This record gives sequence, structure tokens and C-alpha cells, in this order.
Amino acid sequence: MKNILAIDTSTEACSVALVMDSDVIERFEIARQRHTELVLPMIDSVLEEAGISIASIDVLAFGRGPGSFTGIRIGTGVVQGIALGAGLPVAPVSSLAAIAQGIYRTGGDKKVIAAIDARMQEIYWGCFQLDKKSYMQATQAEVVAKPEFLPLPAGDNWFAAGTAWSAYENELNILTKEKVKEYDGGCLPHAQDIAILACDVIEKDQLISADCVEPVYLRNEIAWKKQNQ
Repeated sequence: MKNILAIDTSTEACSVALVMDSDVIERFEIARQRHTELVLPMIDSVLEEAGISIASIDVLAFGRGPGSFTGIRIGTGVVQGIALGAGLPVAPVSSLAAIAQGIYRTGGDKKVIAAIDARMQEIYWGCFQLDKKSYMQATQAEVVAKPEFLPLPAGDNWFAAGTAWSAYENELNILTKEKVKEYDGGCLPHAQDIAILACDVIEKDQLISADCVEPVYLRNEIAWKKQNQ
């Protein structure tokens, strides 16, 4: 098992986790525009608790999005800077997949629809199912769309999680009907689940170099410019 340092700033939560073998050290806080202030001290804190330096890290992992435009940019910049300085490979992980992995970690559900409020009356949407190695895998492409245009997964008995399930409760209940057995509208990505999914990236030999680190917005930049006007 490699030493993995993971961060996620893709939503209103800011979290950092250090995973070494079976040991997990995590910091998690609802940041609400304080990610820049919190993320580097959180990194220092988990390294200090573990008694190691960045030189002992083997892989960096981060929530690549989708999520908050500003938050994803912060996470991407921090990881890219550390990776360049320390010469470390990077594991990019879907923020939606991290939500799904967290649901399995805490409740054991193996089929999860993860959905984040994307504002502008749209939703970031991903459907995931547990594989034989206990990693959540996408069953269809992640999308951003208005509730009525979201693609439904096959089958039923899905657990649903993420902020969109509280922001668009009525619309999503109508859309999913009998497919969803239960939902939690308060779930946010945790860095320790980013680290778990980074192990899958490592096993598949899909690590990338610092200069290839890029965020995934699902929306194009034009949409974001319109939102900010």
C-alpha cells in the first residue's frame, strides 16, 4: 500500500486525508469560500500527526470535479503545485464517485446515484456500482443537466446522495420514482474516499504527471462566464 495524500475542495466542504496502509488521518470542514485558507494548513496538520513529510508521500490524489468552479480550481492548483515541487504522480478522482464511495464506506450500499447541485437549475449527475474490489465504478457517463433531462440508470434499489437531492427534492423524486429506495441530501465528498478510489487509479496504471492535471467542470467556460455576469 502506498502513502496517499488526498484533497477535495470541489464542494462547500474542504477535506484532506492521509492514508498509510490501513491508517487514515483526515481533516474535514464545511468551508464555504474558505478553501484557500484551510487546505494547506490541513495538509500540514495530517502530515504532522503522521510524523512524516511530503517526501514520504507516494501519490497525490484530488477531487477533479465536477463541483464548484472556484473550489475545483483551488484543488487543482494546490495538487499541481505540490506534485511539481515534490515530483509526485497524481490520481484524479471524480467528486461524484467519491460521494458514492463514501456511501458504501459508511452504509454498505453498492448502487449509488450521486448528484450535486450545479446551480443555474442544473445538476451534476453520476451513477455508480461497486465492483469486485470494492471500488465504485461509473455505470454511465457523468453529465450536467436540468432535472427532467437526467439519464436514469438501469434497475432499481438505488441509494441517492448529494446536495441535489435536497435542492431538487420534488423534481428528483418524480424523475426516479421507484428506482431510488432512500436518499441523503447532505452528503459531500470526503478526501479519504478520494484516497480509496486513488488505489483503483494506481492499480489500473492511470496515474498522471503534474503537467497533465486538469479539472473536470462538465460545463464549458462560457456557461460559467454567464453565471458570473
